[in-house]
Amino acid sequence: MKIGILAAGITPDALRSQYPTYAQMFAQQISALAPSLSFEIFDVRLDQFPSDADDCDGWLITGSKSDAYGDEPWITRLCELIREVDGKGQVLVGICFGHQIIARALGGRVAKFDGGWGVGVHNYQVADNMATPLGLKNLAFCAFHQDQVVEKPAKMTSFLSNDFCQHAGLIYKDRILTFQGHPEFSKAYEMALIDLYDGVTLTPEEAQKARHSVQQENIDSQQLMAWIGAFLQG
Repeated sequence: MKIGILAAGITPDALRSQYPTYAQMFAQQISALAPSLSFEIFDVRLDQFPSDADDCDGWLITGSKSDAYGDEPWITRLCELIREVDGKGQVLVGICFGHQIIARALGGRVAKFDGGWGVGVHNYQVADNMATPLGLKNLAFCAFHQDQVVEKPAKMTSFLSNDFCQHAGLIYKDRILTFQGHPEFSKAYEMALIDLYDGVTLTPEEAQKARHSVQQENIDSQQLMAWIGAFLQG
């Protein structure tokens, strides 16, 4: 079964000698947990798109520094592809920007959050009416975002939330699964991002609070990646 990874972003230049790209993180980690899956990467930022949604059996959209509410040609083209994938009933997973762009394409709304940046390890509550395969009522994993979904698509269910992010996880039947956070990020990579953007994008106070959460909190990333792998297999 072939999964197309729609790479909407890439590891910052300063970290690329130490860490894989976001697309490679997913391909490597999911392959280890779901060996039956193969992957093809499309760098949609550079207008590298599949010829048709049927080129792959399922799809995953990565994070990005771009705004999901932007109107760059590749972003509007990605929205069209999302609607094509949805119309054909294919499996689709979205992470951070991928979570947001899927919501936008399917009728939701994304905006810059006036509460600032969500960085570090975040704890999310699983909705009472949602039974995840993980059997957990709380999930913790890394986050790095300011934009978020402020209105979900009507057909999707919001199943993860906390005080900072109302729609941190969205699901539609057994076909679409999205997360605002980054299950592919290790604690080491999250810490490297915090250090890189400390005093640039993040205030020193935001960066220190995020570092403390990474040092103190456990994360459920491997369980989430296993869920994503199983979800992509249908």
